[in-house]
Amino acid sequence: MTGFVVPGTRGPQQRPPSAPQSNSTSAFTTGVPQPPQPPTWTSTQPGPSSPPRAPRRRGGTVALVSVVAVVASLIGGALGSRLATNDSVARSSVIYQSAEQDNAALSRQEGSVADIAAQVLPSVVAIEVYSSSGGSTGSGFVMTKDGYILTNEHVVAEASSANDVIVTFFDGTEHEAEVVGSTVEYDLAVLKIDRDDLTALPLGNSDDVVVGDTTIAIGAPLGLQGTVTTGIVSALNRPVSAGGGEDDISYINAIQTDAAINPGNSGGPLVNARGEVIGVNSAIAQPPGSMVTSPAGSIGLGFAIGSNQAARTAGEIIERGYATYPIIGVVLDSTYQGQGVQVIRSPQGGSDPVTPDGPADRAGIEAGDVITAIDERPVTYADELIVAIRAKAPGDTVTLTVRTSGGERQVKVTLDEARSE
Repeated sequence: MTGFVVPGTRGPQQRPPSAPQSNSTSAFTTGVPQPPQPPTWTSTQPGPSSPPRAPRRRGGTVALVSVVAVVASLIGGALGSRLATNDSVARSSVIYQSAEQDNAALSRQEGSVADIAAQVLPSVVAIEVYSSSGGSTGSGFVMTKDGYILTNEHVVAEASSANDVIVTFFDGTEHEAEVVGSTVEYDLAVLKIDRDDLTALPLGNSDDVVVGDTTIAIGAPLGLQGTVTTGIVSALNRPVSAGGGEDDISYINAIQTDAAINPGNSGGPLVNARGEVIGVNSAIAQPPGSMVTSPAGSIGLGFAIGSNQAARTAGEIIERGYATYPIIGVVLDSTYQGQGVQVIRSPQGGSDPVTPDGPADRAGIEAGDVITAIDERPVTYADELIVAIRAKAPGDTVTLTVRTSGGERQVKVTLDEARSE
């Protein structure tokens, strides 16, 4: 795996194809298992550095939605590689549309895409981040009347001070934004602006989403603010992972959509036919070989963080200033080729296979055990188990199907809490 870049945040981390890979993966803190003989990826080069803050510019380096590996089995078999992430494309001028419209002339049937877009657009923002490396752009949306805005962590990760982040509304008004908190684990961040008259977008219940539901993605792809695209829910519970290294990987139990999601859509809302947010647009997939020089853009494989996860995590950040995530306390063997996911057999890198007195230990899971399912949902890759756990909350209880030398059994595990750094 080479050339991984968390979109909008970190620079390329080039490694030769022969660079050694870790033989294990911590279920909730480190990297993910590497498929055999992955293709070599080359990250695109960063765009030109940003000019000084005054006068302000439009456009710049675009924060790409994460380009990810889809670990779940696809038609014709599992996709046999993790796809590269990338954060820089050619600079593009941001085009701001006027909100002054003839409402009578532009009225549309209630519930139509045009009607929903008219309701949602005023609460969607374009985000510009300034940094010494040039900065990035992305999208976000209003969560509360008093100025809290939700976006992706990778959109704002380069921000080092409050005035490094500017949000622009559909009507062209701009505000400096403070990063209240963020979490790499879920790729979410909360911003705060000094407004108390905003219209928050309603959050839908992502657990109620089914394949085939209508989806509408809104954001600022390539800096083109107020872009609206449509599609359907293509799949649910896609285990998606993206990041720049073993310690900064995000795991998403994603909603997959064929609505066009492109660089700069990161952090924007995915809404349903009622105008409710069902997801936070975060990632796209690219076919093998397409990112040697630059990402090809949307190929109809976009991924969003479910609204229920986003609401829980954003609520923690607003209340505490940080987020938490659940753990079971095992280290998984990325070299295991059998059915299920195996706990390493012996300590590695100073980590025990099973954390003493951790959730798995208390449930009787031991080194070398193989976890084949969570809540009767089969798991084949370590990513699948990690994502399924991350979709829960600390304190939840899950049922793991565990295969040992003595046979197969089911154990209940109550998840512990870890703090996102």
